[in-house]
Amino acid sequence: MSTGITRNELAARIAADIREGSTVNLGIGAPTLVANYLPADQEIILHTENGMLGMGPAPEQGLVDPDLINAGKQAVTAVAGAAYFHHADSFGMMRGGHLDVCVLGAFQVAENGDLANWSTGAPGAIPAVGGAMDLAIGAKDVYVMTDLLTKQGESKLVAACSYPLTGVGCVSRVYTDRAIFDVTATGFAVRELFGGTTIEQLRELTGLALTEGAPA
Repeated sequence: MSTGITRNELAARIAADIREGSTVNLGIGAPTLVANYLPADQEIILHTENGMLGMGPAPEQGLVDPDLINAGKQAVTAVAGAAYFHHADSFGMMRGGHLDVCVLGAFQVAENGDLANWSTGAPGAIPAVGGAMDLAIGAKDVYVMTDLLTKQGESKLVAACSYPLTGVGCVSRVYTDRAIFDVTATGFAVRELFGGTTIEQLRELTGLALTEGAPA
């Protein structure tokens, strides 16, 4: 059985799919890595819900500005022309449909695009739904970045979510360490495979009737 690709390799793969000119929000956790792989010669504007537009990648060691953080309280940089504003204005951007893409983590994604990425019961979980619910319904495309399996070997792609929902029918695409999946009207379509993984293996791991989609 293949082991897939690393988290950094997956972040680079997601970055390659973000179109020039997009306004993007990167959720807390692994999605923040995507900022480090966005092409420097393209204008892709990063938004963070705590009130910044024009966020750059993580700072180099010794060059941390304590006043520049993302929503996950991680140090970030600012690109030329960056803007700062009130939290309410930031959420207005999210809820008003002004973001082209958001990248979120997940506990589960259902075949119909439902997203669950918070829980009051899971160890180490985010204890409230938070701004992710605004991103999930406000962004034009919702990408999920996650491992295909939990540490217990259970699939995060499911027929229906058992965790509380963050958003209903909102996910466009799921990027995992084993494969990329598009959410379609008939369920998950495998768009790209990683590390020698086969569709048959994915069907066995997820228990879902996966179809083969268009290549990336």
